[in-house]
Amino acid sequence: MGKILIFIYEGMADFEITFVTNLLGVNLGKEIITIGYENELIKSKSGIEYKPSKLVKDVLEYDIEGLIIPGGNNVEVRAEIINLIQDINAKGKVLGAICAGPRFLAKAGVLDNTKYTTSLVKWTEDIAKHFNESDPFPRHNFILDRVVRDGNIITSQGHAFIDFAIEICDWFGYFEDEDDKNGFTKVIKGI
Repeated sequence: MGKILIFIYEGMADFEITFVTNLLGVNLGKEIITIGYENELIKSKSGIEYKPSKLVKDVLEYDIEGLIIPGGNNVEVRAEIINLIQDINAKGKVLGAICAGPRFLAKAGVLDNTKYTTSLVKWTEDIAKHFNESDPFPRHNFILDRVVRDGNIITSQGHAFIDFAIEICDWFGYFEDEDDKNGFTKVIKGI
């Protein structure tokens, strides 16, 4: 059974990842492992509390199939998450990040030559104050789209969590072909 890491942190937007974790766990039989910086409860934006199964620093040597990072207001980017992102990218495993989550990928340098999207469309003065840093994104690769898949990196706008989930499942071969993927999308979105 393949393992998928989900990075959780205080204030994460859990709604952005619940659909993809359900599809990966139930439909694709992946083991979902939540990871965090500390072994303590965190409260998501929705008010639901989560506790990581493992610490980020303890999974660096795990044989995993990917990492998913939700959006949120976490300003702390520790060396262990940077190392994990770089390791997963070097192995060509899937890196999925949604909303503000791609900021972690940018800080790890994996977006430097990769097309991506994020809900942080413009690095405003308020955003800079919140994160206490200048814009970490390589803006020449930014694409204003709902979801962008470039190689093993899948990024998404926060409101496009369904598209994000579908694209990650497509990475893992969930759909027979493009028609199957489009049919699934129509059913889920009701279009």
